[in-house]
Amino acid sequence: MKRPPANKTVSPSVDLRDLAECVEKFPGKTVVLLGDFVADEFRFGDISRVSREAPVLILKHRETQVVPGGGANAANNLSTLGANVFPIAVVGDDAAGDALLQYFRQQRVNTSGIFRVKGRPTPTKTRFLAGWAHTVAQQVLRFDYESQAPLPEVIHRKIQQKLAVNLRRADALAVSDYGFGVATPELVRQATGKLRKPVPVTLDARYKLHSYAKSGILSATPNEAELEDEHHTRIGSDADELARAGRATLSSMKLQALLVTRGRHGAALFEAGDRLTHIPVHGSDQAVDVTGAGDTVLAAYTLALACGASPLEAAQIANIAGGLVVMKRGTATVSRQELLDAIRSEMSGASS
Repeated sequence: MKRPPANKTVSPSVDLRDLAECVEKFPGKTVVLLGDFVADEFRFGDISRVSREAPVLILKHRETQVVPGGGANAANNLSTLGANVFPIAVVGDDAAGDALLQYFRQQRVNTSGIFRVKGRPTPTKTRFLAGWAHTVAQQVLRFDYESQAPLPEVIHRKIQQKLAVNLRRADALAVSDYGFGVATPELVRQATGKLRKPVPVTLDARYKLHSYAKSGILSATPNEAELEDEHHTRIGSDADELARAGRATLSSMKLQALLVTRGRHGAALFEAGDRLTHIPVHGSDQAVDVTGAGDTVLAAYTLALACGASPLEAAQIANIAGGLVVMKRGTATVSRQELLDAIRSEMSGASS
């Protein structure tokens, strides 16, 4: 593939056949996922009436669903994309922790690296969704249950040991840091410093992205809001400000590539040599639900790099995966077959 000259913004140029061949290799790859597991709880209720006590809706409970969120969603996406995934994470000794462990065991994912901590709740995001009969339920309220206490030192040591062992046979390491203490720059720095072979190391950090500088991270996948927070700015439609912030992060973190997801504006890929590629959104720019889309992008991007894809090819694959998952409601995943079908559909459209 020809590279664009430096200091130039380019349109994406990849061979769709190469993307399809890359996705077909996903099942042969092993990825270690280090991250914060979150339980995404959805409580559905039918609107029965308005309360006499206050101007609020009274919901008649219909059902409750608990699905993997946060780093758990990234691990779930890796699994549905066909990878052999080894999650290293923490859950509480509670019902939410039980639900996550049971889910991954049913998916035949190795759970030996998921440690339980007594007295510490599993981070849980509880969404209340209301609707009338035969209508689509809408989110009306969300409760977040989080622990502010640091992880016990004994758990830190177990995480460090499990990470070192599993990385010996891994094709990539994905780090999903939601700020709950499992993934830290120090831990990643120690682990990558002991790697026997070079493997892609990717990062999705909700907070303090730049704290991972010099930790062995090769690529990061922040969304635009996270990039804005790092630089105390607002990007919006300002292409110059996007370019300035992206290039500053790429340089200060010494990354090979930085993939910034931008919602309906698609994505922007920054690479060494001052290369910036704007990637249009895949499919519709009217997302149904963006919950967990960043986890899908991290999973697809990491897997593509593990298969030998260039950052631009991996970014294209991740952009397609993200475009598919935002058309689903709730915390969702994209399967390898869905991704292949989408790429092949574009191939057919390009040849017609």
